[in-house]
Amino acid sequence: MSKARKKTPVSDLQLESDKSVRFLPWALAVMVFLAALALSGALALDGTIEGWRRGVSAKLTVQIADRPGQPMPPRLQAAADLLKTVPGIAEVQIVERSAVEALLQPWLGSAALQADLPLPGMIDVTLQDNAALSVEALNARLQAAVPGARADDPKPWLDRLVQLGRLLQSLGGSIVLLVGMAAAAMVIFATRAGLAARRDTIELLHLIGAEDGYIAQQFQRHVAAQALRGGILGAGLAAALLIGIQLLAGGIGTGLLPGLQLLWWHWLLLPVLPLAAAALAILTARWTVLGELRAML
Repeated sequence: MSKARKKTPVSDLQLESDKSVRFLPWALAVMVFLAALALSGALALDGTIEGWRRGVSAKLTVQIADRPGQPMPPRLQAAADLLKTVPGIAEVQIVERSAVEALLQPWLGSAALQADLPLPGMIDVTLQDNAALSVEALNARLQAAVPGARADDPKPWLDRLVQLGRLLQSLGGSIVLLVGMAAAAMVIFATRAGLAARRDTIELLHLIGAEDGYIAQQFQRHVAAQALRGGILGAGLAAALLIGIQLLAGGIGTGLLPGLQLLWWHWLLLPVLPLAAAALAILTARWTVLGELRAML
């Protein structure tokens, strides 16, 4: 029986002419393309979230409300002098009015700024590493020394921002999982269609000694080739799109698109996706063929 199996040609089932799997490379190309984008977005968000934590959690902004009859420069200097005495604060930088105007100009327009618009004074504060600073206690001291001065604690909105980032990462992982399930379903459909179209041939192969594993191997090889072809196409398109987005983000150069920056090892995962698609196709095809043959014969 084993000798008869060895003499059986690989092309017994003529899967190369199977029209039922011709759609498979294109469908899997779309699946891999979507999975690559979702995975890249989730990985890039991880670095962005850490950047938020490092950049924002170590900063405070002190605002001093404008008050008629009270010049802003002395009030700014008084607040800065107080901040320099607070334990845990590494650096205090008074923000010039021109810098504040530059921040507000896109929103208010130059005409409003030229009309002596009352603007708050601002002080950038950099905290020491692992500083245990009570913003409430700091605000109490600021209010006593400079009425109208208040430090904004970034932690509440930073926590919400990080939570949103983690939610988006979970969404990206869910998309990758759903794409994998959809790809497996496509392989199952194509494999079942191929089995149904070759029922008589498969029965004949069994009569001459072919085993279920041999028939499954033919489907595995054929489906794996289709999956690898589609996976390479999908991963290539995703890589081209991601490179274009990174070049666009770098050209803008405003720091508005930090989440689009991928690390070098993130790029190494893209070639893995076609291999993963082929492996998934092999396992799915084998499971499907063996299960269908047990029910068929």
